[in-house]
Amino acid sequence: MKYLVTGATGGFGSYALDFLKESVPTADIYALVRSEEKGAALKEAGLNIRIGDYADKDSMKQALEGIDRLLFVSGAPGNRQEEHANVVEAAKEAGVAYIAYTSFAGADKATSPLAADHIFTERLIEKSGIAHTFLRNNWYLENEMPIAGAALNNGKFVYAAENGKTGWALKREYAEVAAKALAGTEYTAILELSGKPVSYDVLAEALKKATGKDFEVVRSDDQGFIDNLVGSGMPQPVAEMFLSFQYDIKNDQLDVVSDDFEKALGRPLVSLEAGFKELLA
Repeated sequence: MKYLVTGATGGFGSYALDFLKESVPTADIYALVRSEEKGAALKEAGLNIRIGDYADKDSMKQALEGIDRLLFVSGAPGNRQEEHANVVEAAKEAGVAYIAYTSFAGADKATSPLAADHIFTERLIEKSGIAHTFLRNNWYLENEMPIAGAALNNGKFVYAAENGKTGWALKREYAEVAAKALAGTEYTAILELSGKPVSYDVLAEALKKATGKDFEVVRSDDQGFIDNLVGSGMPQPVAEMFLSFQYDIKNDQLDVVSDDFEKALGRPLVSLEAGFKELLA
């Protein structure tokens, strides 16, 4: 059995590779990279590398030749639907038997702009006839580190999501489930991977407990949210992108209640307090 992990040099893919090595022989693991240079460290670690780019269907077909099981980490927004179509079509033509795909929380009901590409990709995979698991990842706790970092630096934890709730968890926890799915753990076709949805007020309290520091928790308007991040060193366009995430949370896009995550892991998720301690260590 041959296993391929895409996004292998990114944070999620790196975690997934580490977990996968605990379950299957390293000789059977392949990592997708965009060039020999980018894959050098993985090759030195004993992994096989394949060269491919989502934007180039032919390269993806070559990369997937002989691969049985694929962890398809979603690409960056932009031209994602065309790129994802290349991956799915290449997988079908190469005879890939199984795809684990990193999707969006509650994708079939979501109205977030972020969800559209994932809904599109889920439908493509379903139409391909390839066995699959949709890993509907909620939100990484890592995504909140700019807000947390600003609070620790300037004494203000600023958010604009009102009472919206999010099912935060650590990226490595999501990646562990992905690796287990790729390795052959029998899961249902859809896993709603969400922690217990809580508000930013709860998240801020977890950060206070994790650090032993006190700071003001500010429920802000849009401009105040952006100004706080820009004042902490974030470029304006990136701060505006983070504001769009606040809108999704305010609109309950990540308020997904499910016990799939803990069942898939076989244990409770790391608490938010412990998660912050880990990320700040």
